[in-house]
Amino acid sequence: MGFGHLFGIFMSDSALQYADLAALVERSLAEATARGATAADAGISVDTGLGVTVRLGEVETLEYQRDRGMGITVYIDQRKGTATTGDLSWPAIEATVQKALTIAKFTAEDDCAGLPDPLTLQREVIDLDLSHPWDLTAEDAIEVAQRCEAAALGVDPRITNSEGASVNSHRALRVSGNTLGFIGGYPSTYYSVSCAIMGQDGGTMERDYWYTVARDWPSLENPAAVGTRAAERALARLGARRLSTTRAPVLFVPELARGLIGSFLGAIRGGSQYRRSSFLLGAAGQQVFPSFFNLSERPHLRRALGSAPFDSEGCRTQDRELVAGGVVDGYVLDTYSARKLGLSTTGNSGGVHNVLVHSGTEDYAALLKRMGRGLIVTELMGQGVNGVTGDYSRGAAGIWVENGEACYPVNEITIAGNLKDMFRGILAVGSDIDLRGSIRTGSILVDEMTIAGE
Repeated sequence: MGFGHLFGIFMSDSALQYADLAALVERSLAEATARGATAADAGISVDTGLGVTVRLGEVETLEYQRDRGMGITVYIDQRKGTATTGDLSWPAIEATVQKALTIAKFTAEDDCAGLPDPLTLQREVIDLDLSHPWDLTAEDAIEVAQRCEAAALGVDPRITNSEGASVNSHRALRVSGNTLGFIGGYPSTYYSVSCAIMGQDGGTMERDYWYTVARDWPSLENPAAVGTRAAERALARLGARRLSTTRAPVLFVPELARGLIGSFLGAIRGGSQYRRSSFLLGAAGQQVFPSFFNLSERPHLRRALGSAPFDSEGCRTQDRELVAGGVVDGYVLDTYSARKLGLSTTGNSGGVHNVLVHSGTEDYAALLKRMGRGLIVTELMGQGVNGVTGDYSRGAAGIWVENGEACYPVNEITIAGNLKDMFRGILAVGSDIDLRGSIRTGSILVDEMTIAGE
């Protein structure tokens, strides 16, 4: 059974189908081999999109996007060359193949360069239900954005301005292959509705936002609910106070807790490990989190935002445990980094696929009760995370908590610590799981951080 059975016409206004792209990939690989490559891999993508932003009821931007591109990597023994083109005509592809070969002739040999082990390649079709076309017209998108923004502006008289509501629709078809006989691809869709709104009370003004994303458009939150949530979040920030510098527990709401997990994943990536640029160098087998903490990768969840049947090298993706009982179970590897470390690829070329932080039974309110006194972080600013040392220092805003109850908003503060201490100090993961990304987590409560204010 071939991958082609999954696909009909991808886009009604495009002549390119899966079979067409697969044929171009196979022809380009044959061309590279004929011109002297000992191995090669190639990929072609076709993307279309529609984006609309409405501000104060009027259309501010309307964009159509259509991109086509191809990349090919060739190997002459263990010398590597890569070239890309946005022109999918055969003369342009021929020229691109030749450019990659020319580059390879001038590069140094690398013992770890080359295609994946054939045994790691995905050979069977896995349909993860990632494509749900929506015949969204520009007029329809404008109407959805207007409803979203109107709902936000109608929440409260203190909502005085808007940065706009946006609707985005994206469709893609990607096909890749290599000279080991792998050829595969799949279509995907991605939709989003977002709103950024401003509230004013006296002389202070605050901004906040909300958004919804999904592979299939019926799963999006109601646009009016998105606008209402954005307005409520902006109102909750009015009257923000400053804090005196202190140390206290910190609760990261789900959309920000995702960043903590992202820092961990970056530290266990193969590139960080073999370059010795990670604060978790050699962490496999070590206790990094509390014993209740578990982290899994689940690449084959249907319709999920991070799902993929194979990685960007064509290697199979599979369920795995990244952290079990607080102990790091392995690294995030592509073929090259795995060879550098003397290991095998984990099917993570191009990134992770649906990382799940296993949650407890405590909801958001229960986490506040457990925290007692401390800070809910609702916004982070800056890039103050050092991946080599683990030092963490970022500007923040949020809500101060006393006696387990949210009391008042705070801003112009900095939260600081070291990620090693923060990971060990995780007290709980909430049941309020955020599904809007490839990392799924609830709120994360950390026992203590420095909160710098006045």
